[in-house]
Amino acid sequence: MTAVAEQIAVDFARQRDVVDALRAFLPKSSVLFDHEDVKPYECDGLTAYRQVPMVVALPEAEDQVCRILKLCHTLKVPVVARGAGTGLSGGALPLGNGVLLSLAKFTRIVAIDERARTARVQPGVRNLAISDAVAPLGLYYAPDPSSQLACSIGGNVAENSGGIHCLKYGLTVHNILKLRVATIEGEIVEIGSEALDAAGYDLLALMTGSEGLLGVVIEVTVRLLPKPEYAQVVMAAFDDIEKAGQAVAEVIAAGIVPAGFEMMDQAATRAVEDFARAGYRTDVAAVLLCEADGTREEVADDIRRIQEVMERSGAVQTEVSRDEAQRLRFWAGRMAAFPAAGAISPDYYCMDGTIPRKHLSTVLRRISELEGKYGLRCANVFHAGDGNLHPLILYDANHPGELARTEAFGAEILELCLEVGGTITGEHGVGVEKINSMCVQFKAAELEAFHAVKRAFDEHGLLNPGKAVPTLSRCAEFGRMHVHSGRQKFPDLPRF
Repeated sequence: MTAVAEQIAVDFARQRDVVDALRAFLPKSSVLFDHEDVKPYECDGLTAYRQVPMVVALPEAEDQVCRILKLCHTLKVPVVARGAGTGLSGGALPLGNGVLLSLAKFTRIVAIDERARTARVQPGVRNLAISDAVAPLGLYYAPDPSSQLACSIGGNVAENSGGIHCLKYGLTVHNILKLRVATIEGEIVEIGSEALDAAGYDLLALMTGSEGLLGVVIEVTVRLLPKPEYAQVVMAAFDDIEKAGQAVAEVIAAGIVPAGFEMMDQAATRAVEDFARAGYRTDVAAVLLCEADGTREEVADDIRRIQEVMERSGAVQTEVSRDEAQRLRFWAGRMAAFPAAGAISPDYYCMDGTIPRKHLSTVLRRISELEGKYGLRCANVFHAGDGNLHPLILYDANHPGELARTEAFGAEILELCLEVGGTITGEHGVGVEKINSMCVQFKAAELEAFHAVKRAFDEHGLLNPGKAVPTLSRCAEFGRMHVHSGRQKFPDLPRF
């Protein structure tokens, strides 16, 4: 028997052992292992990376999740938790030798407390479904990622998702109170509190955005807010990117805190307008959407001040939403930016970095220069108010070498974010997509601290291994290969 044949036999036996052990307490239909059954789980929203899992487990109760994790801990089988699979960094990419733990059946809103303005929900509940459920009470859940129609709250916690209204209302971490989490040993821990504060270390913030590396979230207590009485949007058009970037800074400097503040360049507005007919001008360099909400009197005053700042900053046109239908249409265009990119290109690569607001125009200009360097188009959308940018690099994976150029383009955008004092991600997470960029952002001692936290929760590294936090040896190899602008990254680490 050849070495390859021997390995196939070993892998098959391993799969059989895991399947048999899972079927001892799960229904047959909840344990998938045939290729045609597990292939739909081979990737998340980042489709450039694919891996068919060894086994897919579909529990429907908390005790089943705990038993799956305990079994994997005993057998030393890696586990990747998955929600709706809408993530954009490969955070839910499965492992060929591991169990994909799907929480798709955990879709129950457990309880709503109108007086406390909270809701307890299972991780498979869709983001928008929370707001829909509490709308009759005059409440809503504030974080609103563009995928909120489909993305699940468990995934929002894993990536610390935001959305177009996060400038005023915060990210996921600012809108949750308590988590119920299963550890890799199959034990349940409760993190956070429904009170104003929780005892001990702030493990709620640590768990939020940890990308499934520390535990599996099985219940979330979210904070609900009263729906604003009124809201309006100013749409401002600029003939120059730098003027638009300066307008963003000027609005914030004026002491205005918009409910939402978004920016799109011309490539993005043209794609969106063809796709969604949102009413954007397509003959200008950039469009800003700036929303105010609150009482009618507050909104009227904020809108007046926003328009004044926009016009003073060089806007060639400002338009205020006339009614709720037009306000929603303006936002529908921005929320459709990703599918609009898909309509004009066979493939697109959505980046996610964060920069200081004052560098918006500089970064956009540099991205335009990189388009020429790599021979690829890039449409840009921003959460302008907090500097979270989402360049959409358009490419065709059918053309040899084009995906590699796209990834190199994206990596250089992330380095640009670091160069101006920003970070390599805002809300999409690191996953597998940005793991090499982590080597650029953090020093060896910092990465070792991250690994120490991981070991405290998951000694054997079984939860979502190979994601988010690179090993020091990986960074050493990346640094050896990656010399940018004459500067070697990670000079303190030995090279291979």
